[in-house]
Amino acid sequence: MTPGPPTSVLGMILGATIATKIVLLLLAFGSVMSWWLVFMKWRQFRHVRAEGDRFLEQMERAQRLEDAYKAILALPESPYGRVFRQGVNFFSELRPGALREGAPPSAGLSLTQLEALRLVLEKEEAEERDELASGLTGLAVVGSVSPLLGLMGTVIGVMNAFLGITAAGSTNIGAVAPGVAEALITTVAGLAVAIPAVIAYNYFVAQLNLVTGELEGFSSEFIGTLAREGRV
Repeated sequence: MTPGPPTSVLGMILGATIATKIVLLLLAFGSVMSWWLVFMKWRQFRHVRAEGDRFLEQMERAQRLEDAYKAILALPESPYGRVFRQGVNFFSELRPGALREGAPPSAGLSLTQLEALRLVLEKEEAEERDELASGLTGLAVVGSVSPLLGLMGTVIGVMNAFLGITAAGSTNIGAVAPGVAEALITTVAGLAVAIPAVIAYNYFVAQLNLVTGELEGFSSEFIGTLAREGRV
């Protein structure tokens, strides 16, 4: 007895053509990769936000730049702390010993030195942004390529379905429907992979912009602190 056409999604996948199975395997790989990136980036941004809160709390408690530097040294590594330390270290190179406890007042930074300090801070901000942005390109690729890959699988499936109809010489809907349904599986799979990847990408980009804005604001506040304490 000849088996009938598959009536379930699993049956259609198992009985699909080689081309359809290859497309589905590629989409499955993209899905696994995107969910792994989502988990890694979510954990990374959660850690950065927690360390940022601790950093800002220590900064608010500090009365002077020296106090803030001592407090930040005790905190774990974070983008905020690295930007702060980079700025303090560069200032210390320009004015050696100026941040030591009980150090006599030193001359303020010149406009050229202040501009150099600003460039150092911007460079560190860019490096931290690049570090936080790693992996987002992968999500963008999965989100944009998956629907196209699913559409390609659908087109190939529809072509095969029509070729089968031509070979069988029958235009009965019962002969057409299984092939078309099988072809549409790749479109559904492509969308199922792409939608979470696009949502996650947009969310993480918003988080990245938030952290970047805080770093830029902190750099301006750092220079303002130098000016308030008469170091500029």
